[in-house]
Amino acid sequence: MKKLSLRTRVVTGAVVVAALGAGTFGAMSASASSPAAGPAAAVKADTSNRNLQQTTHLTVAAATKAAQATLDAAKKENQRISVAVVDRNGNTIVSLRGDGAGPQSPESAVKKAFTAVSWNAPTSELVKRLEQTPNLKDIPGTLFLGGGAPVQVKGAPVAGIGVAGAPSGDLDEKFAQAGVASLAR
Repeated sequence: MKKLSLRTRVVTGAVVVAALGAGTFGAMSASASSPAAGPAAAVKADTSNRNLQQTTHLTVAAATKAAQATLDAAKKENQRISVAVVDRNGNTIVSLRGDGAGPQSPESAVKKAFTAVSWNAPTSELVKRLEQTPNLKDIPGTLFLGGGAPVQVKGAPVAGIGVAGAPSGDLDEKFAQAGVASLAR
């Protein structure tokens, strides 16, 4: 195979870049000139459809209220914590790192919240279950230490609140419970 000169390689590269750029620009301009889609049709819940399931989720405002109540409870006791509120699927809704909280605390708070909502139980209770089933701790994203509390509606979990940073899991969980309690007000 014949080796191409430097000039030929540079020119060929420039042509390729120009062609890609023109294609991208054309796609973008075609997209920009398309008429805007009309308003989306209203989606009506069909509760008779057995293939659908309705779920309850906290609003961002409610999750923020719970997180702030948690931070406030810890501040009253001069504790520096982080708090996380996750939805039923374990997705973080709100995460707050309190002033002076340790660098590991935000991630630990999320994991505790995820653990609490996953099993619909305070993480202090789940720690006791490790005695019978020690491999629970191997499930990714979980943390079996006190400090997580589920948020329930009619006994079903809809969110989890996790706290990390206080000197003990008992204190972490006390503050998480303050966040849960704030949602009832």
